[in-house]
Amino acid sequence: QVQLVESGGGLVQTGGSLRLSCAASARTFSTYALGWFRQAPGKERQFVAAISRNGGSTYYADSVKGRFTISRDNAKNTVYLQMSSLKPEDTAVYYCAADPTPYNTRAYLTYDKYDYWGQGTQVTVSS
Repeated sequence: QVQLVESGGGLVQTGGSLRLSCAASARTFSTYALGWFRQAPGKERQFVAAISRNGGSTYYADSVKGRFTISRDNAKNTVYLQMSSLKPEDTAVYYCAADPTPYNTRAYLTYDKYDYWGQGTQVTVSS
């Protein structure tokens, strides 16, 4: 069991930057692959980025590639999402998720593979 708490959301202008953080309660944080997903009003939850257990493999949705960076600090039980060049279409509630995968170098891109979720943090990008 792991509890996830996101922070760092807020209101930013187009072109601005934000860094989201997700702190986990698990003592075995390094055994989880981690993902960020987002959901805008009236839309389905969408994959944003994922990172493997060892941090060596990262994955991004095409819509954020080159603008967002996912990273993790296993010593701090925290995963980050650095977001730059933000656009109004990035406006959504952002969720972090954890997958207790046995694979050290892989992470999934679909939300149904993730067992644990945070409560979400709102990101609003004004035009």
